[in-house]
Amino acid sequence: MTVVYLVTLGLLACGAAATLYRVGRGPSMLDRAVSLDVLTSLSMCAVGAFAAVSGDYSDLPILLVLSLLGFVGSVSVARYFSGGDR
Repeated sequence: MTVVYLVTLGLLACGAAATLYRVGRGPSMLDRAVSLDVLTSLSMCAVGAFAAVSGDYSDLPILLVLSLLGFVGSVSVARYFSGGDR
């Protein structure tokens, strides 16, 4: 189980590094917003993997907060860039 966990963390770290590169080099603000949303998803996966490996599910409210943060952030960015006043 430790090998699977380490491989999972390695892949999540590679994804986070690529995402942080896109945050820094994104040609537009939408690219940066999408990459921050992906980074939120990657952090949710890391918390879920840690909970599965440790067997301690007391950190699951963190997943709830991160999912709400990602949803509200994506909706607000989409609303801002659409130019709607509704």
